[in-house]
Amino acid sequence: MKICIVGSSKLFFGGISAYTIVMANAFAQRDHQASAILLRKLVPLFLYPGKDHVGKDDYSIEFKPGVPVYDGMDWYSPGSWIGAWRFLCREKPDAIIVHWWTSSVAHMQILVSLFSRLSGRRPVIILEMHEVVDTLEEKIIPIRLYSRVAGRLLMRLCDLYIAHSEEARSSIIKTYHLAEHKIHVIPHGPYDIYNPVGQEEAQKELGLDGFVIMYFGMIRQYKGVPFLIEAFNGLPETIARQAQLVIAGEDWNDDQDIGPSLKGSTYKDRIHYIPKFIPDSLVPKYFSAADVLVLPYTRSSGSGVANIAASQGKRIIISDIPTLKESFENYEGASFFPVGDVSTLRDQLVNIYNQWKEKGPQHYNYKDNGWEYITNSYESIINNFKNKFGKGKHSVQDKFIASDGR
Repeated sequence: MKICIVGSSKLFFGGISAYTIVMANAFAQRDHQASAILLRKLVPLFLYPGKDHVGKDDYSIEFKPGVPVYDGMDWYSPGSWIGAWRFLCREKPDAIIVHWWTSSVAHMQILVSLFSRLSGRRPVIILEMHEVVDTLEEKIIPIRLYSRVAGRLLMRLCDLYIAHSEEARSSIIKTYHLAEHKIHVIPHGPYDIYNPVGQEEAQKELGLDGFVIMYFGMIRQYKGVPFLIEAFNGLPETIARQAQLVIAGEDWNDDQDIGPSLKGSTYKDRIHYIPKFIPDSLVPKYFSAADVLVLPYTRSSGSGVANIAASQGKRIIISDIPTLKESFENYEGASFFPVGDVSTLRDQLVNIYNQWKEKGPQHYNYKDNGWEYITNSYESIINNFKNKFGKGKHSVQDKFIASDGR
């Protein structure tokens, strides 16, 4: 089967960039003909909160040899859009998997969907939804309006949709009024590209020691980082003085509570605040150094960060958001606390510290579904769709536009 993945390029490197590469490689490894169209310049640079790391060569992940890549489409460049159309005409994919995470790139994704109709073959177009809505976009009225219009148009052009959990599926149906039979659940794939190193070595290299509590990933208001700082402040002094809190990730400056929380901390000398993009080469060292990862999110459709930690057998404390509970309830290293409940989070940190003190660093087995399950699930969904509607018949794209997707 010929599969084309559409996601962000390494120019604006982030979780979707890595996931696009990992997914394309996973399909290629299982004897599919994988290709990729990359969205290169996503937005005007001055509007992008993470502009400081744009274009820096701080990643090690690459596409496998033999995976054709078009790099890429720019938000402002019709010439680059025509290049994508020519790429599709040459590759003639059976299916196109489009990663949805922000409406800022919707016009390019819409064009890919339209181009696919002119490429000599009518591929199945699948929208994999990493987010339902972006909270920052929802706050800005013009962007919110654009998001709803562009998002709705894009969804009309797609045949099928993928959610990472049943809870996310329900939320997508409710938000976008999509037909239930078009939305399938396939779990978030593992980031199996990061090989752990020895904890002692990692801590030494990063200037850490003792019991390491870590938050990792983009720092935004809905990530709930101030709750973690407050919980750390509430630890008994005997524990806090043997622990260190690491907060590492790109700060988008939309959470105004972080600065005061850090300044007012009783144990601020035990907090390592690293508000910048973490180079790909350092990611496994941070996870190897940590004893527990804390993700105090207030909302989430899934977490690639939690997947990295679980794949390395780390303890994880996560907010009890339904999507996250569904994803990690079978991982014995995971524990959950009510959203924003600082006292429960503090108590869980104390319990994990006591276990660490008694038994040393712990390792847990993570029985994830793996890429074989994910690629097989996609193959089954695509084949079922093609068998149902067949060549020469009107595709669900046409029927979906006519029926408004309901």
